[in-house]
Amino acid sequence: MAELATIARPYAEALFKAAPEAEQSAWVEQMSALAQVASDAELRSFADNPRVTQDQVFDVITKAAKVALAPAVANFLRTVLDNGRLAALPLMAQQFQTHVSAHQGVSEALIVSAFPINADQVADIQGSLEKRFGRKLKTSVEVDPELIGGVRVVVGDEVLDTSVKARLERMKSALLA
Repeated sequence: MAELATIARPYAEALFKAAPEAEQSAWVEQMSALAQVASDAELRSFADNPRVTQDQVFDVITKAAKVALAPAVANFLRTVLDNGRLAALPLMAQQFQTHVSAHQGVSEALIVSAFPINADQVADIQGSLEKRFGRKLKTSVEVDPELIGGVRVVVGDEVLDTSVKARLERMKSALLA
């Protein structure tokens, strides 16, 4: 996975540099649609077939994405296909989204909870996290019953783990030390 991320990084950076600020959100949407299509294993095996031309692959991807592509995004997709980097396209889209969010002063935050949480609870957690990190956060929520209770929050490379599972692990380590 690290290899694909390394391959994807310069592509995502180049796309970010080419994206006009007014069109960044539209490009994120287009790249997300392309990434969803490119993550399909059948499509990648179709693209790897030596009898299939790059134009055929391009046509299949653009039709399956069901999104009108900006000319620069279409050219980007052609470059990715010409260089045989279709497998890295989902990571390119993810890294492009990260660049756009960082430019807008927004970071991604993943809240993992032991139980489903409602929108008001998410808003409270998000408000506290925005104060702590000093920036706007775009949150997503996952449920992981193995946490037993509490939440684990991931913002970039920082993790705040207040789950019961983490507390029990710390207690175990302290008792065994």
